[in-house]
Amino acid sequence: MATGYYSHPDCRRHDMGAGHPECPERLDVIEDYLLATGIELGLEKREAPLAGLRDLELAHSAAYVATMKDLMEQVAQSGERRTIDMDTVVCPHTWQAALRAAGAAVAATDAVIDREIENAFCAVRPPGHHATRSQAMGFCFFNNVAVAARHALNVRRLKRVAIVDFDVHHGNGTEDIFAGDERVLMVSFFQHPLYPFSGTEAPADNMVNLPVPAYTRGMEIRELVEALWIPRLERFKPEMIFISAGFDAHREDDLGQLGLVEADYEWITRRVKDVAERHAKGRIVSCLEGGYHLDALARSVAAHVRVLADV
Repeated sequence: MATGYYSHPDCRRHDMGAGHPECPERLDVIEDYLLATGIELGLEKREAPLAGLRDLELAHSAAYVATMKDLMEQVAQSGERRTIDMDTVVCPHTWQAALRAAGAAVAATDAVIDREIENAFCAVRPPGHHATRSQAMGFCFFNNVAVAARHALNVRRLKRVAIVDFDVHHGNGTEDIFAGDERVLMVSFFQHPLYPFSGTEAPADNMVNLPVPAYTRGMEIRELVEALWIPRLERFKPEMIFISAGFDAHREDDLGQLGLVEADYEWITRRVKDVAERHAKGRIVSCLEGGYHLDALARSVAAHVRVLADV
């Protein structure tokens, strides 16, 4: 079976303004690099569908979903951007893009569970892991991975899922949604202190948070993953693994100060895939989060997808 590659042109139309690091070109460089390197030939390209409101409400409050829908539709009608916070801006195309991003994660989850594909990578934006149950922040509006994980649990009736987050920033939204949910194990590392300045104060038992200082390099991260992530994942025996795949811990990315390189993302992906093959029938759905140095992003995604697709 092939690795699914989910995306949609609507995800490129979300635009938070000139100079914003979370830009449409992120998807262009990923796709161009996968094509130029031949990796694309090993992928099954699929169009991301639109998520439904009930999908979003798996991870977010109904009131929040309704509020965001109204806001984004107003912006679409007016044609003028609306600022939620200094980093997070709604444009006339954000609603469609956000529905495609969450929809890709849900569709990929179904396709992997149904054995149509081996695993999947969702090249989508806006990203999601800072979106809490009831708040948009940090470039994120809806938590794509959280929506998909709840779909796997509540709709597809899996009993245990794991979430792996290797973005340079703490996935505070995902933690907010899943803290204390015994069906979910979340493992992550992140630079601290760094936005959103969370993840260090008495996390719930199902959260394996590894805050690391600036300038931590890949070999140190690998040691932490091997010592602290892998044993917990092995004991938990997830039936499916979701990845919040942020690539802004790369040493060339200016939004953080960690020192990872492509080989580190390849190694992490391989270790996660090993766990998935032992306990989860190989079932993995990975969703793009951060990564803002365009060249480093393209190379890092390629390293990640090569492992998923065995190419």
